[in-house]
Amino acid sequence: MKSYSDSYKKAGVDVTAGYKAVELMKKHIAKTMTSGVLSGIGGFGGLFELDMTGISKPVLVSGTDGVGTKLKIAFLMDKHNTVGIDCVAMCVNDIICCGAKPQFFLDYIAVGKNYPEKIADIVSGVAEGCVQSGCALIGGETAEMPGFYPVDEYDLAGFSVGVVDKDKILQPDTQKAGDILIAIKSSGVHSNGFSLVRNVFTVNEQNLARHFSDLGTTLGECLLTPTKIYVRAIMNLLDKVKVKSISHITGGGFYENIPRSLPKNLAAKIERDAVQVLPIFELIARTGNIPEHDMFNTFNMGVGMIVSVDKNDADKAIAAINETGEEAYVLGELVESDEGVIIC
Repeated sequence: MKSYSDSYKKAGVDVTAGYKAVELMKKHIAKTMTSGVLSGIGGFGGLFELDMTGISKPVLVSGTDGVGTKLKIAFLMDKHNTVGIDCVAMCVNDIICCGAKPQFFLDYIAVGKNYPEKIADIVSGVAEGCVQSGCALIGGETAEMPGFYPVDEYDLAGFSVGVVDKDKILQPDTQKAGDILIAIKSSGVHSNGFSLVRNVFTVNEQNLARHFSDLGTTLGECLLTPTKIYVRAIMNLLDKVKVKSISHITGGGFYENIPRSLPKNLAAKIERDAVQVLPIFELIARTGNIPEHDMFNTFNMGVGMIVSVDKNDADKAIAAINETGEEAYVLGELVESDEGVIIC
């Protein structure tokens, strides 16, 4: 008997819309398939066979996150095919910080009403994020929750699992004074600090459509720029240089994230003039009259990742990152101090 419930549909949940959404998203998911995938979409669990070639002591590393209130920008602009990239990025950029390579990803989409085409749009972004990070989208969940979410809104979250050889897990305790900090540029605000962003700009359709010459685009297009995925750059770097530590600059900016990858006796000394601040952050600070400390304590300021290497490896590390298409530069160095982060 075909699955259909008129009673459930009257309550606000259309199961047939869910089936249509799955059919529409399959072509996007197919792009992410890797040799480890053993199951198709639709089962109770996603099966993945790990390739242990060259790994003597495999350690699984997992990360989970969502897109946050950046979704409000997507709702207002009615653009849903990029936030999935953000969702994947926030997870995989975390797990590569210990040297792990992402293997697979699962997403969770909760909606007030299931519009199959919109769901497929969202999943197309998730699939693109998986392609960029070299991992497979092996499953997910779409939950239609009438009365819980407005009919035109949704939430998006996910998680990724990666693997690293135990002997190759990064060791932040090996860092010492004089080690060099290398910045890898971000693409913009990424997926953090949007509650402050929305407060500063009083976000609405009219403001998002406003064109800013220093941004070279509208405010909405700039804010919706997807989070950069650094998997290729970091994997290439790890193959060529001994990396001591990696920081993903997310919520909490410099002051919260950099100390997470440092021993207690060391601090990151960063020359303020060395930071290549993107125009969007200058606009946020100017428009909202935000103190510089608060900016560096909330946003990435144009720096998506920070890598710590021996000073003799700095040039080689920058070259390894840049050859993958990213932009890297010397940001500062480590000094003996318990202050965590020193911006001067």
